[in-house]
Amino acid sequence: MTVSEWLDTWLKGKKALRATGAARYEVDIRCHLRPHIGQIRLDRLRVDHLDAMFEDIASTNVEILEQNYQRRQALEDLRSIRGRAARRAARAAIAAMPPFRRVTGLATQHHIKATLRAALNTAIALQLITFNPAAYVELETAPKPTALVWTAARIAEWKQTGKKPSPVMVWTPTQTGLFLDHVTEHRLYALWHLYCFRGPRRGEGLGIRWMDFARDAHSLAVETQLVQLGWDVLEGEPKTASGVRLVALDLDTTDALLRHEALQKAERLRFGSGWVDTGRIFVEEDGTWLHPAKVSSLFARLVKEANLPPVRLHDLRHLAATLALLAGVNIRVVSEMLGHSDTSITHDIYQSVLEEIAREAAEAVVKLVPRKLVAPRSRAAEASPEDPRPPASAMDASKPLAAQPLAGRG
Repeated sequence: MTVSEWLDTWLKGKKALRATGAARYEVDIRCHLRPHIGQIRLDRLRVDHLDAMFEDIASTNVEILEQNYQRRQALEDLRSIRGRAARRAARAAIAAMPPFRRVTGLATQHHIKATLRAALNTAIALQLITFNPAAYVELETAPKPTALVWTAARIAEWKQTGKKPSPVMVWTPTQTGLFLDHVTEHRLYALWHLYCFRGPRRGEGLGIRWMDFARDAHSLAVETQLVQLGWDVLEGEPKTASGVRLVALDLDTTDALLRHEALQKAERLRFGSGWVDTGRIFVEEDGTWLHPAKVSSLFARLVKEANLPPVRLHDLRHLAATLALLAGVNIRVVSEMLGHSDTSITHDIYQSVLEEIAREAAEAVVKLVPRKLVAPRSRAAEASPEDPRPPASAMDASKPLAAQPLAGRG
């Protein structure tokens, strides 16, 4: 049996996999494992075969980056070319170039390794082989992006360069308020409000049903989500077992959902027999499911309209956690709200953001007091003017003072 034959057999036997997990395994096998090592006999697969596979992936990455650069440069040059014939020739040359492609990043490489390792472990359990070479392949550690706050300095740098300081960016409380003010009249305001303050995953927010909303108890049960597979949308369970949870709602969020319910009833009357009853809270005007990708695109457009620095829809999850921690909510409660399996996950993700926002809040409090005479700074502060750290007591996130920029917003 070849590696390719075994991978096909193994994947067919994974009956309990979620659709998204099965699709991810299939991509790893089809795009990487089968082309590189599929022809090797299963019992003859060795560590050096896998080392060679990942070296080939690294070489292909370099080639893709070079081709992407050449195509991008050609498109830039096309803007300055004059003359119909010259522009026609330039377009033909661009058409002959390879299309833009994505590189296989370190995170994907680790997933490829994990897929193969799981498949080979099953082969060992069935006594087809006795050695798992995937367990001994060494890869560089995939760096986790650090969540950063959109400070004034970072906004200025972004406006100048057009580049985000980090893939994961978080708004300040003030910026959050500006966004919510901008979308107050939007038909999906309650959805944006829910994402900002309760932090469900994208699919969880789109998957909640009216039957999950306890109006009198001010709570929302997260029991299902809408998952995008390719362009298709499927209904599934939350990402993890801890994702099934009951989320407490503040009065503002409850009120937003009640107003959204009245809006949806009006839309239902307007569409009459054309209304599709899916039972979801957030739907299209005709009652059909909202497409996750379209919701992300809509959110990005609203952020741009509000003239705010860009954040991803998923970054609102980080924002909700940070705001809750700033307001002094116990980290265990925040972890349960987000559906994390362990409070250490919550702490590792949000501690740096929490400290940065708390530091800014402490600085803002000092500036509220007008002074005629400014006391000279200490030598330590003068030596590091770009890092005006407040005393440890001022950075205590459990103090309600840090949450005051959001007073009245729930």
